[in-house]
Amino acid sequence: MSSDGTGLMAFWAEIEDSYIDRFRQWHNSEHIPERVSIPGFILGKRYLGHGTRGFYLMMYETRDTAVLGSQAYLERLNAPSDWTKETLPHFRNPARNIYTRLADEGETDLFEAPYIYSVRFNAEAVPDGLISQLAQTEGAGRISLYEIDSAISGIETSERAIYGGGPGEQRYLLLVECSIAAGGTDSALRKALTDASEPWNDVFLDCFAIDYTLAKSGGA
Repeated sequence: MSSDGTGLMAFWAEIEDSYIDRFRQWHNSEHIPERVSIPGFILGKRYLGHGTRGFYLMMYETRDTAVLGSQAYLERLNAPSDWTKETLPHFRNPARNIYTRLADEGETDLFEAPYIYSVRFNAEAVPDGLISQLAQTEGAGRISLYEIDSAISGIETSERAIYGGGPGEQRYLLLVECSIAAGGTDSALRKALTDASEPWNDVFLDCFAIDYTLAKSGGA
């Protein structure tokens, strides 16, 4: 499912094993609904690292990156709830970035895309035609290329002071929604992404399974 928004907040973190159930309860019943209610937010999603228990990718799609630097959003970040204050100290190795979408190809219904690859990387430039090439790989669905918005990513907030992490150092993010078969470690899509990333630097290539989704009803 593709949205018209070009902004993205992506947050990678490991959750302490003993706190995972409580984290999921907080994220499902308080955090995602509250964030999606903010003007300009379109969709909230959480993914669990494929083959892991506590490695998560949390994402929000927004109208544009300005939404993620807006007063309405920053007010929430600077006034965390008691439950949020309880939860954030259980995050380990957090990385949170704000991105703007550069290119997008394909469309996948959420129920047909139970997996997603995230590839964070640095490069001189992203090759022309890369997304179209990947789109031809068996099992690939929606493919999106993002570039970091360093200014908004670097805004200090009360929530950041609690979990202690900062923005990741990679300039680009490639997200590839895919089918169950294409999410495997020995899949053609995994090989295509690995081959494509060979010339890049500081690469983090991870596969995640969908864990929770909430879309805003009505307008953004």
